[in-house]
Amino acid sequence: MTETVLTAGSKSEQAYAAVKARIVEGAYSPGYRLVLGSIAKDLGVSVVPVREAIRRLEAEGLVNFERNVGATVSGIDPTEYLYTMQTLSIVEGAATALSAPLIGNSDIARARAVNEEMRACLERFDPVRFARLNQDFHSVLFEHCPNPHILVLVHRGWNRLAALRSSTFRFVPGRAHESVAEHEALLRLLETGAGADEIEHAARSHRSATLDAYLAQASSTHRTPSSIGREQ
Repeated sequence: MTETVLTAGSKSEQAYAAVKARIVEGAYSPGYRLVLGSIAKDLGVSVVPVREAIRRLEAEGLVNFERNVGATVSGIDPTEYLYTMQTLSIVEGAATALSAPLIGNSDIARARAVNEEMRACLERFDPVRFARLNQDFHSVLFEHCPNPHILVLVHRGWNRLAALRSSTFRFVPGRAHESVAEHEALLRLLETGAGADEIEHAARSHRSATLDAYLAQASSTHRTPSSIGREQ
């Protein structure tokens, strides 16, 4: 792994951001042993800020600490994934429907441009980049939601998925093709001024289909989502 030199902000904060990013992106996979000295050397800092970062990540549930073993990256909790996706399908569907009257042509064009990047990404599939683009796409559709309470719940759901390091597209690559097509269908509903109920149903069904694909893959291979995560 190439050396990363931290130059801005407190070293503890920077170490926290760097280690968390590697966990979220899968560079540090579930079960990976976090050796403080090695990480400190890689980041160009002392062990102290790395230790503080690891403690923060442990409090967030991203890291486990075991006696005689040390710090390791936590596994993905399949129950948490299920509940997070179910909740997100409801609140994001509502947020998208409430945003619809406020979404202009420029917003639709921006979302479509992101979706085209996702389509291009299918040729040489990169699940991490695809997942980032997917969040960018959906952000365009729900960010205009006038209800701040619903919007907080949507952001919390996306942040929770990031903390779970869970990307269906990594485990079920075929779902990515369907997702791009469903995105275009959502954009057409917005362009044609479809009713709020129809838009909400489409957004919820889109999210639910992603969850169903993830669980079907886990079931067909006789593995739980957490065991799939440990193999990455």
